Amino acid sequence: MKYSIGAAVVLIAAVGAALSGMNEYFFYAGYIVLTFVVLATAWNILGGYAGYVNFGTGAFFGLGSYSAVVLFKALSAPLAVQIVAAAAVGAALGFGVGIMTLRLRGIFFAIATVAILFIMETLMVNWRYVGGATGLQLLRPDVMAPFASYTRMLFVVMALLALVAVSVARYVQVSWIGRGLRAIRDSEEAAEASGVPTLRLKLFACTVSGALMGAAGAPMPMYLSFIEPASSFSLNWGVSALAMPMIGGTAHWIGPVVGALLLGSIQQIVTVTISNEINVLVVGVLLVLFVVLAPDGIVGLFKKWVRYFR
Repeated sequence: MKYSIGAAVVLIAAVGAALSGMNEYFFYAGYIVLTFVVLATAWNILGGYAGYVNFGTGAFFGLGSYSAVVLFKALSAPLAVQIVAAAAVGAALGFGVGIMTLRLRGIFFAIATVAILFIMETLMVNWRYVGGATGLQLLRPDVMAPFASYTRMLFVVMALLALVAVSVARYVQVSWIGRGLRAIRDSEEAAEASGVPTLRLKLFACTVSGALMGAAGAPMPMYLSFIEPASSFSLNWGVSALAMPMIGGTAHWIGPVVGALLLGSIQQIVTVTISNEINVLVVGVLLVLFVVLAPDGIVGLFKKWVRYFR
């Protein structure tokens, strides 16, 4: 009940901000931060709960973006249809990748996800219908009332997607699915011996994670009014999606949200004040510091402080 009220308050606040007279830049930056919230939360369902480290976030994100572009170019489909289709395509890719790679473990699974990223990028580079290597310029449709600009509308859309992603992650964590995934993370052999359907749970986590990542990528082409393979399938998406849950904490659904809000905001500030090229350095430095000094992330550190003062 409390979570539902909190989610409603967040959504109302996002809509209220979008209808206010705030500077347009806050919505440009806020959209990116909320995208990171979705990606970090989606990554954590497989990487945090089950312990399968995925570096291929960019493959799902980019495929979601290109799925939206194909629908918009071929059918002039509205944004809602693009997002649903991108989620379905991301889920299908997640299920397919799971079938092929989830029997691998550790570094072998991580390498396989990177390979999927490069395969998807190569396919889009050679597909002329969506612009190939040079990319494709897009013309935004008319903004929907009552929003004053398309960016403000996309900000609200991504806020809604973030709430959906967090709600899914929260449900998975508190359900028997989350308990099964944590058992897999701790010891897959012991979990399987105890009757946990390990393969089915891993496939579920990979499919749901892929669907959320695909949905996160769908609004991006309209946000930029442009799409091209190098940025859509960038490895930076995977690095950020991994770093944010690690910094926030992978054991709880709120950890990726905290990490994404913190790291995403810092990246936006660094982009404006210093340089966009410093973003990767910021991610790397913070990730190393938290892995060494606070391996359980901010949420784990907070819990330790609470227990200490009690």
